[in-house]
Amino acid sequence: MILVSACLLGVNCKYSGGHNLKENLIKELENRSIVPICPEQLGGLTTPRPPAEIQGGNGQDVLAGNGSVSRNDGIDVTEAFIKGAEETLKIAQLLGIKEAILKANSPSCGNKRIYDGSFSGKKIAGIGVTAALLESRGIKVYSEEDF
Repeated sequence: MILVSACLLGVNCKYSGGHNLKENLIKELENRSIVPICPEQLGGLTTPRPPAEIQGGNGQDVLAGNGSVSRNDGIDVTEAFIKGAEETLKIAQLLGIKEAILKANSPSCGNKRIYDGSFSGKKIAGIGVTAALLESRGIKVYSEEDF
């Protein structure tokens, strides 16, 4: 069984209301049990929603209380991102899941790179909030780019 970002499966849960369908990923996983998740929706955020980026570090910093997540209109959504990460972890633990394929570059799901917090499209090395929490609990996190 494997957790997969629902947007990668064609679910319209992306912040813009769309998805990030990766048909080749679905084909690759056709013989596996897939559990689709959207940490941002699990955290209570609506779809569509304003874009959000991590401020002051990465997902590990947010979980440690040293960073935050803000929308492009300045509204702090840190609590929702942490709740979504925690709910995603609960699902993984309940089902004994040890692997996840999450959306690259996302402030929730990015596993190697995230946006820099300036809303300019610039990416930096870093990890999203959900990816950081899952990895801290021994769950291997991949992106659709490296699975």
